[in-house]
Amino acid sequence: CENVHQLHLPVFCLDRSILIFLCLDKLFIMGDFADNALIKKLNEFGLKHEVYSHVACTTADELVANVPLGSDKETHTKNLFFKDKKHGMFLVTHATSTTFNTKQLGALLKLEGKVNMRLADATLLDKHMKAKPGHVGPLCIVNDESKEVKLILDKALMDYEVIHSHPAQNDASVKLAPSVLQEFMTKAGVEPVIVDFTAAPPAPAGGAPQQKGEKKQGGGKQQSKQNKKSAKKGDTLLALQWKKAENFPMWYSDVIVLSEMISYYDISGCYILRPWSYKIWDLIQKWFNDQLLELEVENCYFPLFVSQDRLEKEKDHVEGFAPEVAWVTKSGESELAQQIAIRPTSETIMYPAFSDWIKSHRDLPLKLNQWSNVVRWEFKDPTPFLRSREFLWQEGHTAHATYEDADKMVMQALDLYKQVYQDLLCVPVVPGYKTEDEKFAGGHMTTTVEAYIAGSGRAIQGATSHNLGQNFGKMFDIKFQDEKGETQIAWQTSWGLTTRTIGVMVMVHGDDKGLVMPPKVAPLQAVIVPIISKKLTVEIADPYCTSILKDLKKLGIRVKYDDRTMYNPGWKYNHWEQKGVPIRIEVGPMDIQKKQARIVIRHNGEKMDMPVEGLGSAIETKLEEIQKTMFEKALKARDEHIVQVTEWKDFVPNLELNNLVLTPWCGGEHKDWEEWVKKTSREESLKARGEELEDERTATSVAAKTLCIPFDQPELPEGTKCIASGLPATCWCLWGRSY
Repeated sequence: CENVHQLHLPVFCLDRSILIFLCLDKLFIMGDFADNALIKKLNEFGLKHEVYSHVACTTADELVANVPLGSDKETHTKNLFFKDKKHGMFLVTHATSTTFNTKQLGALLKLEGKVNMRLADATLLDKHMKAKPGHVGPLCIVNDESKEVKLILDKALMDYEVIHSHPAQNDASVKLAPSVLQEFMTKAGVEPVIVDFTAAPPAPAGGAPQQKGEKKQGGGKQQSKQNKKSAKKGDTLLALQWKKAENFPMWYSDVIVLSEMISYYDISGCYILRPWSYKIWDLIQKWFNDQLLELEVENCYFPLFVSQDRLEKEKDHVEGFAPEVAWVTKSGESELAQQIAIRPTSETIMYPAFSDWIKSHRDLPLKLNQWSNVVRWEFKDPTPFLRSREFLWQEGHTAHATYEDADKMVMQALDLYKQVYQDLLCVPVVPGYKTEDEKFAGGHMTTTVEAYIAGSGRAIQGATSHNLGQNFGKMFDIKFQDEKGETQIAWQTSWGLTTRTIGVMVMVHGDDKGLVMPPKVAPLQAVIVPIISKKLTVEIADPYCTSILKDLKKLGIRVKYDDRTMYNPGWKYNHWEQKGVPIRIEVGPMDIQKKQARIVIRHNGEKMDMPVEGLGSAIETKLEEIQKTMFEKALKARDEHIVQVTEWKDFVPNLELNNLVLTPWCGGEHKDWEEWVKKTSREESLKARGEELEDERTATSVAAKTLCIPFDQPELPEGTKCIASGLPATCWCLWGRSY
């Protein structure tokens, strides 16, 4: 049935039927946000409010553009944190429609003497508001324990029915009435100053200054451009509001929402995978399952929950995951006798069963795979597909009689991951070994495939395959009798691939029109669009287009005939371009007359006319050509940004050029020097940018980290020194900034 779609809903939902209804109607529902201190304070005061998640927005302009409100009786807020040497600190909160000249702020506040207002830096903001730039709202004033900051509220805010503001996180907003905001301040012991900014002279073209980290606004073309981004989207909701080269994070959020891949959910870090993205995952699963059959790996399913005793049995393993483990502590209103973990990975869930099943060498190898969801309570900035608290994956777990057999399985699994990225997603990867510091917690050795995102200049770990050695076998008593009757411990592997693959594909190939899909994973490989007019009626176009549809479907091409009459052809072109469909087949009156069709290629805009006779075979060939061309383009962009560096002085400058850096290294066991590179590259990068500190919670640090020790090693001249320690180099190591 073409109109029935698969999707994935977050595991944290009490009533999924209600959730689906709300998603289809594009509504937000009130969230939990139990770990947010400001929401806790609102609940403690018993004040009426609603909280909802949305795309991360650092500026007021981004909020206006990406989080439209229900009516003109509601407003977002803009928040500015000022410091004056003589008069102290001020948090100014005003409606997004309000403009004022900050030079007149002193007069409005009736401050005596010289006034020199300056935007405070991120360190001072964090100290008093406990928030990062772009995350601030008026509720943050309660975090000022020293009571040094004066809250200034725009009088215009009081004229709105509803105020929306950040609760110290920029991917959520609190919705409350002005009277509730005032009551909150009263109960918190805060006395805000309410100012009529309209009493100040008109603001200059640039408006109020912005917090550090925000884009400056100017007059002329720049102002016009900003106004365009701030404007509400048109009726079609098709135009991306951000350019890939201008604001990569916001472009990415724009693309995955407007292309109908993702819907935001009311629990931060959890997302709804809509049918368009889930179909990609479904196609990856089908391909992967076929490969697993060839390797004699069987699918299975293990429970979502793991007891505390089992999870903590392997010390190094649990320490690696401890900060991310989510625990179930209650059943209804009753406390559980022992808390239960939601699986962050399944080693400790599966291996007790392995111990029961494996008794003899005849029981080996045991090769299992499961498709499931896992939960890792990530506290860094969440990003759909790349970094989320719940995600989908496959995880393979095998047990073998020898190290050699286990190592062979590790490499076979890694080769499958390389094929997923390069053959299906058209994303080139670098396979290699992880260093001791980066390897899987509790494992013997980790291999990886690393991808590169040209738009952000960052690497990303694509997938990993681990040789666990005998460590887990010892912990979980996975023993067998060999052919000589002697007791041996099994050698094990684990390997996993996640829905991160989808995000990497979007980032690598997407453009300013939206998604660009590789044909092998495109939910639709082609779409047929009739150009209905007085010269070409639906009655004439329908049989012609239906014939093309049948021809393509016979060859297994995923194709759709867009016969909707409520949209014009131009709207349909934009719609399917944004969703990344590789080929558009246009049918106009002249095409029918000439027994042809106009073919438009998504990734490069190429157009050509093809006869309908044999069109299916021609489209098949064109899809193969697109797949090949997209990979070659991505490979060229990646290779242009891998540079060899042998002296430290060239290391950070190349990072600043968005390069991955291949350097001589003294070996993956040197954790101390690896940490030195992270620390020093961060310090030098911040200094080069004129910045002092970096938020430790950031998911996109300016520091370099080891990506891998590539399998493919360039020649290493004798006597070459490690770039950091000066010790004799034993290998080349790939470094970069990473997600």
